[in-house]
Amino acid sequence: MGIRLLKINESIKETLSSVITAEGLKDPRIGFVTLTGVETSSDLRHAKVYVSVLGGQTERDLTMQALHKSRGFLQAKINASLHMKRTPQLHFFYDDTLDNALRIERALKREAEVLGAEAHEIPVPGEEPVAAEAEDETRTEEGRDQGPEATDGEDEA
Repeated sequence: MGIRLLKINESIKETLSSVITAEGLKDPRIGFVTLTGVETSSDLRHAKVYVSVLGGQTERDLTMQALHKSRGFLQAKINASLHMKRTPQLHFFYDDTLDNALRIERALKREAEVLGAEAHEIPVPGEEPVAAEAEDETRTEEGRDQGPEATDGEDEA
């Protein structure tokens, strides 16, 4: 993806964000919407707009329907703002990245509760051990070094 296309994506995202939130669409079905990303095709004819909606499934469905219905109005606002030769046709998609992140966070919290206050580190082959494990290893090595060899050295002196 070229720099020009990245700039266009960001400009479309900023324009849509300001139109939806600041100017406000008059449709009462639109809830709390966050635009998470825009991907424009290389020929600038289509743009995938990824949105995240706060609320339950019904709020999401109503908001997505309202965004699809107001697609022409939003495209006109993009054209007026960006003065492009071609205004891309908008396609709205629900971005479930936040939902997945929250689900993973809940799973990690459950695991932390099961394991106790401190989660135990799982050693990964090829990686260095964690500092606590490294201290344990040095203590064991020091204990071995001070064992029989240390007493032999004292007898000779």
